[in-house]
Amino acid sequence: MRMGGFTMSNRRNFLKQAILGSGALSLGLIPNELFASGELVHLTVMHTNDMHCHLDPFPADHAEYPGKGGLIRIASIISQCRKENPNFLLLDAGDMFQGTPYFNYFKGNLIVKVMSKMGYDAGTIGNHEFDNGLEDILSAAKNASFPLISSNYDFSDTILSGHIKNQLILEKGGIKIGIYGLGIELDGLVGKLNYGNTRYLDPLHTALQMEAALKNDYKCDLVICLSHLGLSYEHNKISDKTLAPQTKFTDLIIGGHTHSFLDKPMIMKNADGNPILVNQAGWAALATGKIEFVFDRAGGKKHQAAIINNLS
Repeated sequence: MRMGGFTMSNRRNFLKQAILGSGALSLGLIPNELFASGELVHLTVMHTNDMHCHLDPFPADHAEYPGKGGLIRIASIISQCRKENPNFLLLDAGDMFQGTPYFNYFKGNLIVKVMSKMGYDAGTIGNHEFDNGLEDILSAAKNASFPLISSNYDFSDTILSGHIKNQLILEKGGIKIGIYGLGIELDGLVGKLNYGNTRYLDPLHTALQMEAALKNDYKCDLVICLSHLGLSYEHNKISDKTLAPQTKFTDLIIGGHTHSFLDKPMIMKNADGNPILVNQAGWAALATGKIEFVFDRAGGKKHQAAIINNLS
């Protein structure tokens, strides 16, 4: 079968040759006819983390970030990207709460309402979401139009039972995407009264369970981990960098907690030697992570494409 200048056989050869040494595939190299034919599907994943209720930019006289950051400021970037590609996913890796007077006055409700207006698809729970106790998380969950996901916080003996998802499956352009969430150890970081009877489950064990279920049982084409574990530590504490090599089915770890700015995602190897991406986008909405995926319907394969971070 011929599609314009491409046959079914040389389409696969083209994709193989277009893969760059870094494992990235440039979208600009792919003829539009391959997308128009439906043979390829382009998925855009954008993400934030550690926004800490920074709705507005920093003041113009701020010593480090004059006039930069703020969720409202990056809203235009997100809106434009969504217009460019309707197969669009917007995610957050936790610590939406705490950090500005907006939180002092409105607790967690205001930022989740703004995020809802912006069309977030999902977010995970960071340690600062517990700052006003479980009641604030419950109120925010009820005011958000997107689900909060946490796989290793067991809320079954708390008021959050039934209000927080332990996984999420979405479909964009016929591509099935599975998402799970991992949070940092609360003991010693959050007051016991603030997390109550929340049980902390081992993040690695949880990750391996969740990714296997999403890939093998639910047949997801792409598996994403929303992590608030932190990018890396000098000691042996579990982090995104130590988690990634032990996974098998997770394609992308979107991280938070350590406020790490990455110019581009890290490309690591999982336990089977396959690539897994690890990314984090700073804090205070100073940056938005953006990763493109191209799916080959006929071959059932995925490729990372034009891997970048968009700094706001």
